[in-house]
Formats: sequence, C-alpha cells, structure tokens
Amino acid sequence: MISIKDQQNLFVEISKRIPYEINVYAIGGTAMMFLGLKEATLDIDLVFTVSDDRKAFKDAAKELGYKEMDSTVVYGVKNNSPEMISLGDSRLDLFSINIIDFVFSTNMQKRAQQTHQFGKNLFLKVADVHDIIIMKCATRRAKDEEDIVHLVKDTEAINWNTLIEEAKNQVALGKETAIFNLGSLLESLKYKHKIKVPKEAIDELWKLVKRQADEKSRSAKYPS
Repeated sequence: MISIKDQQNLFVEISKRIPYEINVYAIGGTAMMFLGLKEATLDIDLVFTVSDDRKAFKDAAKELGYKEMDSTVVYGVKNNSPEMISLGDSRLDLFSINIIDFVFSTNMQKRAQQTHQFGKNLFLKVADVHDIIIMKCATRRAKDEEDIVHLVKDTEAINWNTLIEEAKNQVALGKETAIFNLGSLLESLKYKHKIKVPKEAIDELWKLVKRQADEKSRSAKYPS
C-alpha cells in the first residue's frame, strides 16, 4: 500500500528529475487520498493530456528505480490500458486521455479544481468526485465498487445529473457503453449497497440506453 506521505515524497522526487513543467491529473484512489477520502492506495493513478509529458514523468520515475510492468497482469487485454511501472510495492498507472472505456474529457479537466504543486515542475490536479465515480465504472473491480460506495455515502454531495450528463458526453465521444455502465452501477448501489440513489436518475439512464439501442437498430435497418 502507498500512504499519503509516500505519495507526496515520490512526487517531490519525480519533480526534481522532470526537465520542464508538467500538468497531470490524479484519478482513482490517488484522487481520493488528496480529497481526504482514503489514507492509502494500491497504486497511483494518473492521467496525462500530453504524451510527451507522460514520457518525461515516466523517465523521471525510472531514474528512481521504477521498472516497466505488463498492464495485462492487472487490467487484462483491454484497449486504453495504462503504461505501468513499479518499484517494490509501489505501482504507477499512467494513462493518456483514454482510460479503458472512458475519455478524460474537457469537462472532466475543467471540474478538476484542486491543484497541488510538487517542487518546481510538477503540477497535479485532482479529479472531481463525480468523475472519479464515472471512471471507476470502466474497471468495476471489487475494490473500485468499494471506493464508489465510499464516495456516494454522502449522497447530498452528489449531483446525479452531473453523472448522467458526463455519461452522455462520453457516448458522444465514442464510448458507447458509458450510459449502460453508469446505469448498472447505480442499480448496484441502490439495491446491493442500499445507497439512496434517486429512482429518477436510474430511470433516465435506462431511457437513454433504450434510445441508443433504438437508434442503432434503425441504423442497421436503414443504412445511410
């Protein structure tokens, strides 16, 4: 496990070895640690919007002894898996815009308001709670669902419409399963974990899924 102190020390050391200013986004358990919602994580999850920035960050980590790791060990054979490097119990999952079945969209980037500076060259922005939930739909491992339950326990802090709108945005960006994934997640939260998810939110998602299916059926029947 990686503690908050370990994570901060690592970022400082990496910053010392980066040759220019880099902006990166924290997602997953890493973001939850910055938001005070988690004390440790199994891996550090980061998203880069510039591929050269990811390479510079990765090269800096390698100077500290990090080695390449096969992402299929963790994620299986999936598109848009991260580049992974590890050192002992510390693992870095480095994504570039696409995160398995989701895109780190412009709206997600704008919602990441909390910023931390490490050393001179590393600026880290923390993903919004809603976007952490959306992105954890992509993997839905057991620990991801546990994290989501923790995130939504204070349901008053959740704007369900923000989740729905981002799922619709993801579909517009080509991630066709986003609405279905979110709908199945919210159903699991409501019926399996007894979270107070509004019925209207779930109903709206399934209406959108039906609309997607109807549009696909029409396209297949009447190809342009």
